[in-house]
Amino acid sequence: MKKLSLILITSVMGIAHAAPITLKSPQQEQLGYSYGYLMGKGNANTLKDLDINAFVQGLKEATQGKAASLTDEDMANVLNQYKKRIEAKQLVEFQEIAQKNDQTGKAFLAENAKKANIVTTRSGLQYQVIQAGKGKSPRASSTVKVNYEGRLLDGTVFDSSIARNHPVEFQLNQVIAGWTEGVQTMKVGGKSRFFIPANLAYGEVGAGDGIGPNSTLIFDIELLEISSKK
Repeated sequence: MKKLSLILITSVMGIAHAAPITLKSPQQEQLGYSYGYLMGKGNANTLKDLDINAFVQGLKEATQGKAASLTDEDMANVLNQYKKRIEAKQLVEFQEIAQKNDQTGKAFLAENAKKANIVTTRSGLQYQVIQAGKGKSPRASSTVKVNYEGRLLDGTVFDSSIARNHPVEFQLNQVIAGWTEGVQTMKVGGKSRFFIPANLAYGEVGAGDGIGPNSTLIFDIELLEISSKK
């Protein structure tokens, strides 16, 4: 809290200072400007919606121990209304992205299904055998070890055990449905490319920052072994 207070106080000094700040300015002014600039840069998206003069006034009155010009209830209401506007805007943007990804994914899969070497299953999963394996295929309850790389339709790699040089081991029925179904079509030593529609991947929610809502995903998977663990 002490560190935060120092940042706020010195940033006020930096914002409110009228004269240009240079290396010849007093060190206190340089420090205030530096904190203020970095604070503004790190919170640009939030601060762009604010009246900077009112923002500085609020900081000054708080750090100087003065009574607030607005009541606690007024401030809570204003902040709550602002939060709701931001959330509504984000929801609209999220829905637009989801709709675009859904349309792009369906169009891609429809064209991809026309290719001679693409197999489309009843669920909508598509796959291409790159290298045939040998031996048994895993079951949904099997524990498998694989190497893989996952990409978006635009080619962006969002995850890769190949790049990490570290295969992963997991129970097949504990991953996304597209993997559970797809890896069962493989044999040990085999390599396949899977085109997984959103409903068999991360659906309308997506996953983290890398996978948006309704994203169709492409995975290259190599089945290294089926574990004997129970």
